[in-house]
Amino acid sequence: MRFTLKQIEYFVAAAESGSITTASRLVHISQPSISAAIAHLEDVFQIPLFIRHHALGLSLTAEGQVFLREARVLLQQAQDLDAAGTTIAERIDGLLEVGCMTTLYPLVVPDLIQTFEARHPGARLKVVAGHHGELIEKLRNGDIAAFLAYDLNIPADLEFEPLATLPPFAFVSASHRLAKRRTVALAELASDPFLLLDLPLSRDYFLMLFSQAGLTPQVAGRFQSIDVVRSLVARGVGYSLANARPRNRAALDGRPLSYLALKGAHRELKYGTARIAGLRRTPRTAAFLSLCGEILANRPLPGTD
Repeated sequence: MRFTLKQIEYFVAAAESGSITTASRLVHISQPSISAAIAHLEDVFQIPLFIRHHALGLSLTAEGQVFLREARVLLQQAQDLDAAGTTIAERIDGLLEVGCMTTLYPLVVPDLIQTFEARHPGARLKVVAGHHGELIEKLRNGDIAAFLAYDLNIPADLEFEPLATLPPFAFVSASHRLAKRRTVALAELASDPFLLLDLPLSRDYFLMLFSQAGLTPQVAGRFQSIDVVRSLVARGVGYSLANARPRNRAALDGRPLSYLALKGAHRELKYGTARIAGLRRTPRTAAFLSLCGEILANRPLPGTD
């Protein structure tokens, strides 16, 4: 554009007041700035806008009167746009897309969706399940606004806000020799067949627990589904480790499981929200993050012990 809204505003003030001096007071700008804006508009459009009367102020030319009508319309449209932008910025509606780690998804997502959409009837929450690397890529590409993550390998360009800690635990079949116990040392299980949840970060974390304890697990199988792992453990194929303790102590086929807390000091997982560091939060994103803090922070995961 060859002119600015400020220049139009200065022109309208001068036209309506009939005086550079009065216009200067109305818009709180110097008289030379008013004069320069008018001169610029006349130069750009090659039309005379005012007749200057020495010591008597200004009067509009015929062209200036037409220009004033259009200038008023433009300023009103700009004000309407400003008001609309403010309304849009403050409104919580429309679609918000976020992500969640696969292992947390069935536990936290139903509560988040139901509560978020109940509070904001005009909004819809879509939650994408994925692994750490997948969700980071989606976040960087702008496909999601935030995601629920573990505090493992968080890149420097992401901002992680912890919500709660998840200590590791072991689970075995109801017929396992240790099933009646409440706690177990990792060394007591190390010689048994270990069924590893073979997901990015998860496998490294669980294997690290053994390494830090000076143990080597007898890995009997690697699986990318926690439900498959739970079903095989319930059948007595081996034992496994996890961090989220579902209240339902049974596999999907109904076979029972026994949970055992790990003795000793082990690296706990923290889970929380991850988003691009320094990025301005939209009202929808801010509402989602606030809800996560309200229903998840320093509390057991929904549906867990």
